[in-house]
Amino acid sequence: MKAKIPVLLVCTVVCLQFGQAQEKLYPNEFSLGDVELLDGPFKDARDLNIEVLLKYDPDRLLAPYRKEAGLEPKAPAYPNWEGLDGHVGGHYLSAMAMNYASTGNMECKRRMDHIVAELKKCQDANTKNNQEWGKGYAGGFPNSAKLWSSFKKGDFKVYFSSWAPWYNLHKMYAGLRDAYIYGDNVMAKEIFLKFCDWGIELTDGLNEEQMQRMLDMEHGGINESYADAYQISGDEKYLKAAKRFSHKQVLDPLSQGIDNLDNKHANTQIPKFIGFDRIAELDDADKFEAASTYFWETVVNNRSLAFGGNSRKEHFPSVASSIDYVTEDDGPESCNSYNMLKLTEGLFRKFPNAKYADYYEKTLYNHILSTQHPEHGGYVYFTSARPRHYRVYSAPNEAMWCCVGTGMENHGKYNQFIYSHNQDALYVNLFISSELDWKEKGIKLKQETDFPNGETTRLTFTEGDANFELLIRYPGWVAKEAFKIRINGEEYEHAAIPSSYIPIARTWKKGDEVEISLPMKNHIERLPNIPQYVAFFHGPILLGAKTGTEDLKGLIADDSRFGQYAGGERLPLDQAPILIEDDLRTIADKLIPVQGKPLHHKLDVKMVNLQELELEPFYQIHDARYMMYWLTLSESGYKGYLDSLSNMEKKKIELERRTVDHVATGEQQPESDHYMEEAKSNSGNSHDDFWREARDEGYFSYKMATGSESNLNLLVRYWGFEWGQRKFDIYVDDEKLATVDNTKKYNISQFKQEMYPVPESLLEGKEFVRVKFIAHPNSTVSAVYDVRLVRPN
Repeated sequence: MKAKIPVLLVCTVVCLQFGQAQEKLYPNEFSLGDVELLDGPFKDARDLNIEVLLKYDPDRLLAPYRKEAGLEPKAPAYPNWEGLDGHVGGHYLSAMAMNYASTGNMECKRRMDHIVAELKKCQDANTKNNQEWGKGYAGGFPNSAKLWSSFKKGDFKVYFSSWAPWYNLHKMYAGLRDAYIYGDNVMAKEIFLKFCDWGIELTDGLNEEQMQRMLDMEHGGINESYADAYQISGDEKYLKAAKRFSHKQVLDPLSQGIDNLDNKHANTQIPKFIGFDRIAELDDADKFEAASTYFWETVVNNRSLAFGGNSRKEHFPSVASSIDYVTEDDGPESCNSYNMLKLTEGLFRKFPNAKYADYYEKTLYNHILSTQHPEHGGYVYFTSARPRHYRVYSAPNEAMWCCVGTGMENHGKYNQFIYSHNQDALYVNLFISSELDWKEKGIKLKQETDFPNGETTRLTFTEGDANFELLIRYPGWVAKEAFKIRINGEEYEHAAIPSSYIPIARTWKKGDEVEISLPMKNHIERLPNIPQYVAFFHGPILLGAKTGTEDLKGLIADDSRFGQYAGGERLPLDQAPILIEDDLRTIADKLIPVQGKPLHHKLDVKMVNLQELELEPFYQIHDARYMMYWLTLSESGYKGYLDSLSNMEKKKIELERRTVDHVATGEQQPESDHYMEEAKSNSGNSHDDFWREARDEGYFSYKMATGSESNLNLLVRYWGFEWGQRKFDIYVDDEKLATVDNTKKYNISQFKQEMYPVPESLLEGKEFVRVKFIAHPNSTVSAVYDVRLVRPN
């Protein structure tokens, strides 16, 4: 097998100059320390994020690691999602390394070094105390001894009853790698490679079928970690492991151009493709390259919303269920976009195409930047696209969500993709105020801009002379022939088209100035598969509108299990502002600029449910309900559509108002949130919805909140046409609530809801109950699509 990477990139040199390890792993990227952010929104976000990060206690994040290693924790572990113990600790280590590399902040370095030193103690203790399974282990997963000792023997019972063990470990694999490549901590490299060796030894006895079955559970980007270990060390065993940790369920079809992503958990998939891309980058692996490039194309072009994010209720919808983007509260997760940008960087390294930079810019401004509160710095989990809904923010030391972990990193690497290089070519990818120190060429380049408030940027060579090709991105959002360049005052003629790079080859000298004009035009984007909903853009900037501040329940999340969900009332879709326009080709021209307020516009369009609204950059909208997508109907068709929409909305809103607690069965996060227990149970997706069933005395159960109410019903949704025996019991705690026989009961291909009144005696004095479905012998629990505790009508 012939590797694509030169020997220099895999050498095991220990003594590295500051920041050089990063370039050894990603050779076309500049080290974070070589690109300084100048005044502007990204520097502000980065600096605020450092303030927030320093409010966390590293010893609390380390507590799970010390506990599993048999060492006394120095501080109590964080609650909530640190029940997925250790996952945020890895993100935090990455964030410390990135911010140290970007700013030279010595407190970030001190914390990075402290965490690495503590992990070394944990790894050594695991090697000594857990010799059967723990040689080299540096994880903090709960009950590690029980889990990994049985796992090593091929017994997956504990593994499949746990919450995503490899996903958890991947965060610390990445944290240790980042402490080395960004922070030049050589001890982190040693721990990382020993941790990788642990994983190889642990899985050495598993056959291919067992490996693939193991990968059916969310496992983060473990294959990426092993590809990185290969590039860092040059040892082929890590490349082999990267391929063994690659999930064929998506690798095979996507490499053949087959999109099988419908109803799959979105952020389970994206890191796999980052790993596929890394394997393709380092090895002659056409299949991995085809899978990662096709995945990017179908997610970006077919499955992403206007702000660059993807998924609803954490899953990729089918075409038929895409309406969920606006009917459901739970829009794209921030961590999805974190990972999509990482995949985009990787693809750009091999194929420096402007389409990758266009997507990167769009998502960076409209999603990533928008997910940080500009005052207290809280992070966002879900960004809802539902008209007149809102977002919830985290608080330091509480709510250890996945998007808190990725949020810690997001704002520390804004300078990573502004510039890149390929031998003698320098790419200007983003228009962000910054200064580049290209040490290899002895060149310093300063970019000054107030973009997106203004439509120009200036590049000034402040040090050095060198001959190379400067490639400037011509964004896809600038009109044809409208992108202008002047070099030292003289116009530079070019024939480039939007979404391309303009190459300028010459000897650049100190004092040279390149002035760039990038006029922004208005345009719309339609909601994927639901063309009646449109979003407005000015250039790459998504425009939204604040619609009110009523009932922003849980705006800053507490440490509760469901604090990431916006608890305020859903406002009816049919009562949101609706645009009436017969010609959508011209609707973007009806944005009227507001004088003295850059990027603010009025909308000169006929509107049902008229409100005085002002459009502004979505990334600046906080602490408010908002419009991102607008239902846009023709003059002749809107009345009938609204009548139908109104009837559906009334039913949905009424059910939500009556609901005390709700489990979306078969979906990973809601089931985990409700502490599911199961045996002989399986889940799947049919009719664009998820379900769970159990067979032959098997069961599944959920811990559900009662709200301390005692007059409740259990509402269960089934599919009306099923085969075979469907006899089962429903229990509330240890008391049988109902015996159900759905065998040939409905015989119709429609969803059916059944209501089971819950006696007050089973609810009185209880904040929670466990609802359990148990199959009769030789029978199966009907596929359950939804479980709710609801108040009576």
